[in-house]
Amino acid sequence: MSVANYCILVACALPIVCAGLAKSKGFGKRRREGGYDNNNPREWMARLSGWQARANAAQANSFEALPLFIAGVLVAQQLGADQARVDMLALSFITFRLIYIGLYLADQAPLRSLAWAAGFFSAGALFFV
Repeated sequence: MSVANYCILVACALPIVCAGLAKSKGFGKRRREGGYDNNNPREWMARLSGWQARANAAQANSFEALPLFIAGVLVAQQLGADQARVDMLALSFITFRLIYIGLYLADQAPLRSLAWAAGFFSAGALFFV
């Protein structure tokens, strides 16, 4: 399996990691004490604030970024693109996504937008390698 294929697995795990961070506020607490509400998870998540709310938003954006990235890797490989270039672009996508998530949690909106754009262009470039 190529590095790019492993990057697909990592990209698929990123929303789950973000969700865990968002839900961490409620870990170890009973539901009536503000702990995570598995009966109404979306309502509970909607009441989050601060970095946990931003982690939840990063989760949603991470899911939204998946289709372009996965399609880009698969199309590049299917068209016989140089695997080293595909791997490099896939690794850059993952790197920018990790930076994006960190900046989202730190509430650094302008830098976060730059990291998002860099990740978007890394994924988009996979269609042209």
